[in-house]
Amino acid sequence: MHIIQGRVRDYTWGARDVIPEFFGLPAADTPVAELWLGAHAGAPARCGVGPHAVALAAEDVRVDDAGPAASAGGAGEAGADVACPADVVSPADVVSPAGPAADLRDYIARDPEGVLGRDVMRRHQGELPFLLKLIAPAQPLSLQVHPSMEQAARGFVRESERGIALDAPNRSYKDALHKPELVYAFTRFEALVGFRSPRRIIGVLEGLGTELTDRLADLIRCEPNAGGVREAFSCLLSASRPSADAVAEVVEACRTRPAEDSPSPRADAIVGRLASFFPGDPGVVASLLLNPVTLNPGEAMFTPAGTVHAYLSGFGLEIMANSDNVLRAGLTSKYVDVPELLDVMETVAAPPIRIAPERISPVQSTYYAPVDDFELSIVNLRDATRRVKLRGAGPRILLCVAGAAEIRTASGQYCLMNTGQAAFVRADDGILQARGAGRLVLAEVP
Repeated sequence: MHIIQGRVRDYTWGARDVIPEFFGLPAADTPVAELWLGAHAGAPARCGVGPHAVALAAEDVRVDDAGPAASAGGAGEAGADVACPADVVSPADVVSPAGPAADLRDYIARDPEGVLGRDVMRRHQGELPFLLKLIAPAQPLSLQVHPSMEQAARGFVRESERGIALDAPNRSYKDALHKPELVYAFTRFEALVGFRSPRRIIGVLEGLGTELTDRLADLIRCEPNAGGVREAFSCLLSASRPSADAVAEVVEACRTRPAEDSPSPRADAIVGRLASFFPGDPGVVASLLLNPVTLNPGEAMFTPAGTVHAYLSGFGLEIMANSDNVLRAGLTSKYVDVPELLDVMETVAAPPIRIAPERISPVQSTYYAPVDDFELSIVNLRDATRRVKLRGAGPRILLCVAGAAEIRTASGQYCLMNTGQAAFVRADDGILQARGAGRLVLAEVP
């Protein structure tokens, strides 16, 4: 078991303050969009950081004058730090060192069977199969879709054979893996996920009275099924995509449509919001075809391969397959591979997949996703005088999001985790026991 530090991703859509302030740091002068906790080749977590390190390294967040860091704070409703009893041992004495490994990927490669366990090592080719992230969008992300395992494998080989560099801007497949994902909300979290039913889309488009929305509605009326929805969506992405003026006309129609006459005032408002960030982008109009969804703190949503989606705002935690494959559809200045996107995306109407947790013990609730790569548990500790067993095995990542907890492994190691600290647990560390007063996130392999 080792304390680890994540790696910052400074995508332009990220908030400058949300993630740093969670760790007791001032707002950054550059975006802090995500904090990756995993062993992805692009940004593996750091090992050997010492027992008192929090998961976000202060030197990774550029600020004008950071000053002394405050104690890490809680996320959303998670609460404040609560100290464990005085007899909890210091982690400096009991957490084993990571040795010369500089990062988690290197650490796993040195002993994949011991770290991952034989079953996970064989099923996932010696890789940690999940990636845990904190995510804080200050503005909408691109409309995007992730491939299935088969699509990713074909796409990766195809782009590699064409000689497209892994870091090239026109590279869609950075690896040969699928990327299903689950997001857990710390605060109110808004997104667009999956296509509405054809009848519902027509209802939203009707009454706007623009040439573009009338054309989209007619395409779906002629084929009121997934095929018609695909035609309408393709119309917004094709070479003859609508002009910026046509998009602006739809935006104005949504802005001026009276709420009492609109079948979806929320959709109309989202159009205006997206247009403020991406004026003239046809993806703004495409949002009318999609389901808006809001997660309240503590709620979770699963996004399978092929589902068009975009996160709009909020602060949450994502767990996903260990991939960085993204096919973009709009709301972006980055590369959009239209033929590949249309081949990968699923246009059958489907509501967002909200996942309710299953309470598997008095302290632990688990969100089960229908994949073999990951599952996520929330652990609420309320009794600092009694140790409780945490369900789960194999390689695990723990993140303390409120309070404090003492973690004990079957092999006899201890770790005292305070808010904002993360730990990686080896498969051969065995069953975990915990005590304290706080909240933990536990990521593992099914």
